[in-house]
Amino acid sequence: MIIKTKIILVCLLFSCISCSGNNETAKQHDSKQQAEIIPEADTGVLDFTMFYSTEEDELIFDDYISQIKESEHGQMADVIIKTACFFLDKPYTASTLEFEPEGLVVNLREFDCTTFVESVLALSMTVEKYDYPTFDDFCTQLQYIRYRKGTINDYTSRLHYFSDWIYENETFGFVKDITKEVGGEPYKPELSFISSHPDSYKQLKSNPEYAEIIQRKEQEISKRDIYTFIPEAKINSCKKEIKDGDIICFVTDIKGLDVSHVGFAYHNSGELTFIHASTSAKKVIINPQPLSSYVKNNRRNTGIIVVRPTDIN
Repeated sequence: MIIKTKIILVCLLFSCISCSGNNETAKQHDSKQQAEIIPEADTGVLDFTMFYSTEEDELIFDDYISQIKESEHGQMADVIIKTACFFLDKPYTASTLEFEPEGLVVNLREFDCTTFVESVLALSMTVEKYDYPTFDDFCTQLQYIRYRKGTINDYTSRLHYFSDWIYENETFGFVKDITKEVGGEPYKPELSFISSHPDSYKQLKSNPEYAEIIQRKEQEISKRDIYTFIPEAKINSCKKEIKDGDIICFVTDIKGLDVSHVGFAYHNSGELTFIHASTSAKKVIINPQPLSSYVKNNRRNTGIIVVRPTDIN
């Protein structure tokens, strides 16, 4: 992987943010639209961040833009499904974000389940908002989705737990947790997995002080009385309310964890299934099993959380 050191300028001026560093490109974007896609930041803040990517990622982005712009689509859900399907058969690869120092990793060549969801969501938001989307526009959106308040300080800035990911991205207005609306029941995660397994994370081994910071965040997330989930037995009765493009989060009973897998809801031949970066298939697939069967057949899954990406227009 080619490693680039890149300066990303995050500047708010009259609710308009541009980080491409190209004034002509910035003029092509509507300032009102930009204010909707990127949350507010402190005026004049410079965010110096490490950036990990390759030239191939930019070529994939360009290919994606040319294809998605040629296709007809309506709401955000349509764009998400088309974007997810663009990456079908891309390989599953774990631990693609684990670089030191911490920086924005942009990898459109391979995915784990979370980076697949983040990349598809960021691409969809970018292409829906900008008439002339650039690679930098996508990178900026991805950073806001992946990191707390869109800021990269270190490893602890990343949204490691998906319940926290939902909370932060809902705060920005990027997504809405609709689980309660479609029949969800109260769910209270008790998070501790990362801080209690420091030897499993190279960043915690090289920076022991991070474990305490993450432990405090785990405690903060666990105190939130806002989460619901749909138990496995209720998925079929709730599935009519789940739409294509909804983010499906698989709740686990593994001690200290909340969500063990994520993907996008997709109705295929009349059955509700999902598109995901599959650990078993080792690639991005449309899951051959219905959603309810997948949950039932995985003994560690207890149910699902349903999160709907927000329509931008």
